[in-house]
Amino acid sequence: MDTPTYEPPAEPDRAPRPNPLFAEPATPKACAADYEAGARVRATLDKQKWKAA
Repeated sequence: MDTPTYEPPAEPDRAPRPNPLFAEPATPKACAADYEAGARVRATLDKQKWKAA
């Protein structure tokens, strides 16, 4: 009778990756653009907050 062989699962890739949050320095212009991009999300959250109250 042959002994079954066991193949362990492949190891996941744990290599460090660059973080996009720290890829470039924060500038007032970039922060303003990010804040403007989130306006629609903030408006939706405000509507949901008032409906829940």
